Amino acid sequence: MTARTRTYGRRGDRGRWTEEETRSDGPDPASAVAPGVSPNLEQDPEPDPESAARAIVLRQLTNSPKSRHQLARKLAERNVPANVAEAVLDRFEDVKLIDDADFAEMWVRSRVQTRKLARGALRRELSDKGIDTELAEAALQQVSDDQEEDAARELVLRRLRPGTDLSDRAEREKQARRLAAMLARKGYSSSMAFRIVGEVLGEAGTLNE
Repeated sequence: MTARTRTYGRRGDRGRWTEEETRSDGPDPASAVAPGVSPNLEQDPEPDPESAARAIVLRQLTNSPKSRHQLARKLAERNVPANVAEAVLDRFEDVKLIDDADFAEMWVRSRVQTRKLARGALRRELSDKGIDTELAEAALQQVSDDQEEDAARELVLRRLRPGTDLSDRAEREKQARRLAAMLARKGYSSSMAFRIVGEVLGEAGTLNE
């Protein structure tokens, strides 16, 4: 008989079919496998894609929290059939192992703490991870205007180079542009960025006089 094998979940494996010519006078070994039993590859030349999909999802969630969109993308990369991926992800959601609302809240807390990102940048990141707009906005409510301003001020103070001659107008403007651009990359609005930078530079210039 001709056995066709396909594997899921191995890095670099694009799901290519391979054929192996074998000869057997007995029944197909796969037909003797009891339902629910997971045999080895020699006994089961075609692994169950649903089991493979579950293993991929569990491995991904063990590494770090993931959104449903991220997991769906990973399953697609491993050539898991779309209908199988959908069913597996639905079951993981049913038992709360996938929860985009919890993921969004966790992501916002973590990125604010470690990267001092503003809501603008966080909103873009959540969108990239497939988080629904309503869930994203609910998660972003954790960040108040005061928290955002405090984080911006901390960033500017941290990046302000010691010994900068702020009495020199050209140098002061150069530093203001550099620091405002840094805040913009973190997702802060231009109006807030220039206001905070101006306040910090003004305070620093007064202290240096």
